[in-house]
Amino acid sequence: MAFDIDMIKQVYANMTERVDAARKITGKPLTLSEKILYSHLWEGTPTKELVRGKDYVDFAPDRIACQDATAQMALLQFMQAGKPKVAVPTTVHCDHLIQAKDGAATDLKHANNTSSEVFNFLESVSNKYGIGFWKPGAGIIHQVVLENYAFPGGMMIGTDSHTVNAGGLGMVAIGVGGADAVDVMAGMAWELKFPKLIGIKLTGKLSGWTAPKDVILKVAEILTVKGGTGAIVEYFGPGATSMSCTGKGTICNMGAEIGATTSTFGYDESMERYLRATDREDVADAANKVKDYLTADDEVYANPELYFDQVIEINLSELGPLLNGPFTPDLSTPVGADMTKKATDNEWPLTVEWGLIGSCTNSSYEDLSRASSIAQQAIDKGLKMKSELGINPGSEQVRYTAARDGILGIFENLNAKIFTNACGPCIGQWARYSDPKNAPKNSIVHSFNRNFAKRADGNPNTHAFVASPEITAAIAIAGRLDFNPLKDFLINEDGEKVMFDEPTGWELPPKGFEVKDNGYLAPEKDGSHVKIAVNEDSERLQLLEPFTPLGNTISGAKLLIKAFGKCTTDHISMAGPWLRFRGHLDNIANNTLIGAINAFNKKTNFVKNQITGEYNAVPAVQREYKKAGINTIVIGDHNYGEGSSREHAAMQPRHLGVAAVIVKSFARIHETNLKKQGMLGLTFANEADYDLIQEDDTFNFLDLNEFAPDKPLTIEAVHADGSKDVFEVNHTYNNSQIVWYNEGSALNLIKKQNA
Repeated sequence: MAFDIDMIKQVYANMTERVDAARKITGKPLTLSEKILYSHLWEGTPTKELVRGKDYVDFAPDRIACQDATAQMALLQFMQAGKPKVAVPTTVHCDHLIQAKDGAATDLKHANNTSSEVFNFLESVSNKYGIGFWKPGAGIIHQVVLENYAFPGGMMIGTDSHTVNAGGLGMVAIGVGGADAVDVMAGMAWELKFPKLIGIKLTGKLSGWTAPKDVILKVAEILTVKGGTGAIVEYFGPGATSMSCTGKGTICNMGAEIGATTSTFGYDESMERYLRATDREDVADAANKVKDYLTADDEVYANPELYFDQVIEINLSELGPLLNGPFTPDLSTPVGADMTKKATDNEWPLTVEWGLIGSCTNSSYEDLSRASSIAQQAIDKGLKMKSELGINPGSEQVRYTAARDGILGIFENLNAKIFTNACGPCIGQWARYSDPKNAPKNSIVHSFNRNFAKRADGNPNTHAFVASPEITAAIAIAGRLDFNPLKDFLINEDGEKVMFDEPTGWELPPKGFEVKDNGYLAPEKDGSHVKIAVNEDSERLQLLEPFTPLGNTISGAKLLIKAFGKCTTDHISMAGPWLRFRGHLDNIANNTLIGAINAFNKKTNFVKNQITGEYNAVPAVQREYKKAGINTIVIGDHNYGEGSSREHAAMQPRHLGVAAVIVKSFARIHETNLKKQGMLGLTFANEADYDLIQEDDTFNFLDLNEFAPDKPLTIEAVHADGSKDVFEVNHTYNNSQIVWYNEGSALNLIKKQNA
């Protein structure tokens, strides 16, 4: 039986009435995305048509999911909200703080020893406030959610950008910062600008070496890392219905890499099969009763150009396997095609040192089974591994079932390392090097979602390429980036030429899923007696202090850094070894912007201190400004804050005294996170004004006292020689968000209201 089945049935009961009302109000057929959005309005039944890309809308999500690295800060904030229990079903998943090194058993034991303080804190807070808790080793949050909580037509938010994975089961699932989650936990509405809609029609059918992963790799090539910003991507067509549910999840998962608000698919037979296979017959039965409401109206998919803001068509029968990277998930190369020349011209190492399969993107039973068919062929054909191979199963249920069916044994016969059911290398939790900064140039291939510099192993010289699990397995066996398993042969131990056959696998385990201990701990019905203790001397946890409002006059603010080029949340607040400080704001603030490239010297973590005239690390310089009571400004390029939903990338600068971030454009989640923390997130009205900013600049806000929706702000930049440039900046703050700024943060407002 499913978790929260009564809630799900209530969603379906509301959906029919609300969708019918929305269809009447808009006077047109509705997409699936619109049906879910209109049926989850905070006000209940819709009363007016909402304008895409313009209207800010209050929503009522059905549930929340938090992973351990972000849950710490989210729950530390919720503890200040003054509520005895979360208002909607919420879960915490311990999957980020487990480092991959020696293998599952050893690594999990080490994590439980080194992070016991954090795990105990999360478990006790969960128990106190009615939150479901998934223990370390239970699985990766998004795979566990897909197996247990996702349901067609639902809306959920999660404190991880890959929450969007649940779109594989027909949800609108959106990654948010912890402050957004706190709003919903506290029983308040969740605000989102009504998204634009991108329709992707999939024709044909996947076959051979082409996998669902290749669909999103192709979409990333088409839309780039910012092409989906402010939009929901809705997939449809015969190619969509022919894919498995977990394959759909893979496509939705990596939608975060194109900046999309989320991605989703209409309810179909593959979703029903998955629900029944994961012991949720009751959800499947309930969904079948309203299935017409769980996909778009027929007219929409028949004439999509009339109902979507953008339509893309991909013929799966013509799509081949792709390899995306390095350093960005939208740089695409067909497997084998031109890779030798491309790698040589760009000095990418052709030798592949590691293949990694798993992460929240590709760790399902189907993924592991298809990759294992390639591994078994290597054994049968007498091939030896040329690269190292690592496997991260998605959940304990997947791991136990895959072990029972011999799938993991096949990998082990190739000397692969079976890591814990956790994120591991995908989030930088990989003890590959003792000194990553000075590690050699190399290439790896993985089935993960992100491949930014230093992402997996902390080595800036690691060139990471993203591929499907089966292609990852084949390239790892061959040991070369330009190996094409469709055409190329390998030499086996007997000196014979051999080729791989096409991969095979199972959509679902033939003997069904099985697990002995799935790792779930239910909270007590009344947790009021549970005491939460945080040691004042702890290096891992720190109770939060409210932020002080910045006020309506900011003058004499100094430039902290002018970031050049790509500046993701990994650059602003790195993961990897820094994950251990995610519950301690002051300690983790010591990594603030250390990965950002300084536009004036093209170095990382090396900026000018205008007080002393000397250069130092970004956090050290910022702490000097804070000590002197000087506000600072961060300048950025396009798509600033791309990547993870981590709100630390906003909280850390705020904590250290950064008043405003001014960029050419923002990634959606990061812009919202800045607003939530009472900061100014602004964009150049004229992008060329980015070039006006000089290293010794001081900034004065000339009309911040007139801060209002749709009204640009005017800033004066005073240069070292006394000359000045005045430029305009735009913002997207509405009246409610301006109140967050005036109060110092959204959390300050919640506390004030609850008091």
